[in-house]
Amino acid sequence: MSLDARLVVRRPDFTLDVSLAAAPGEVVALLGPNGAGKTTALRALAGLVALDDGHVELDGRRLDRVPPEHRRIGVVFQDYLLFPHLSAVDNVAFGLRCRGVPRARAREQAREWLRRMALEDQSGKRPRQLSGGQAQRVALARALATEPRLLLLDEPLAALDARTRLETRAHLGAHLRDHHGATVLVTHDPLDAMMLADRLVVVEDGRVVQTGDAAAITGRPRTDYVARLVGLNLYRGTADGHTVRVAGDFALTTASAQHGAVFVAFPPSAVALYAERPAGSPRNTWPAEIAAVARQGDRLRIELTGPIPAAADVTPAAAVDLGLATGRRVWATVKATEATSYPAGTDVG
Repeated sequence: MSLDARLVVRRPDFTLDVSLAAAPGEVVALLGPNGAGKTTALRALAGLVALDDGHVELDGRRLDRVPPEHRRIGVVFQDYLLFPHLSAVDNVAFGLRCRGVPRARAREQAREWLRRMALEDQSGKRPRQLSGGQAQRVALARALATEPRLLLLDEPLAALDARTRLETRAHLGAHLRDHHGATVLVTHDPLDAMMLADRLVVVEDGRVVQTGDAAAITGRPRTDYVARLVGLNLYRGTADGHTVRVAGDFALTTASAQHGAVFVAFPPSAVALYAERPAGSPRNTWPAEIAAVARQGDRLRIELTGPIPAAADVTPAAAVDLGLATGRRVWATVKATEATSYPAGTDVG
């Protein structure tokens, strides 16, 4: 591994305790809700936040007490932090100059990096004259120009509008694939994480709660946050064969047989709603009340309360036919074949 770290940072009302590893050329995304500790972890890797315990090792070298400017780390902050009085080419050349590269050579290398970013015609412009996407690429070029062994990206696309974000994500992905060092990407956007990262590390309340590639995370969420992130209904319960007891003593029938502590998950699209209890219905049927109705793409997301909370996706036409509105009582069903169960365990992988 290029990066091997355990980051422990203690605050009066919060403790971060996260272990991270990344191989050369690997992109690891730190994903989690606001306040989870993602940016604190990134700043600890960069040396901008002191560790209370743990270690940071890069290419076999301990960096715990190495000043930030002497670590072979490049950082792209959320607001880019470009120097407003410098041109794009001089912003990119800045890190090289700090490492002792002569001015003429540093500017030559900076121009080459701007060319790689398709920004050669913007080299003389100052940050205020650049678009958001252009500024992001200048900041990335500045970070990569010093050939860092570790690249840290803090919400690099958060400040961009939807169209620019799509284009810039593609540019960023291409450059990350060419980067030979390890990369740690901090984001709260699951699409950014899944499109850019080889591996996801989900952090909640300062702890790692799940790790894996996109398929593992989306297929088997292990916390409510991850389930909401990937759009699944998730319950923890106790299995005896195909029957899982959740939320006290409510029974769900699942496709696969399990025993002991398990998770049960199914998508909102698997939940069917009826005005009356259906005859010959699937094994999982329960009375529910509509708590909220919201637009979700070309469908409506219905939030249900009852023996178990659940989300259902229906078409607008179906909502009109059923008279779905807040407070309306309905019957919900899920086929056993749509309900997936898997061991809960105690691991985060």
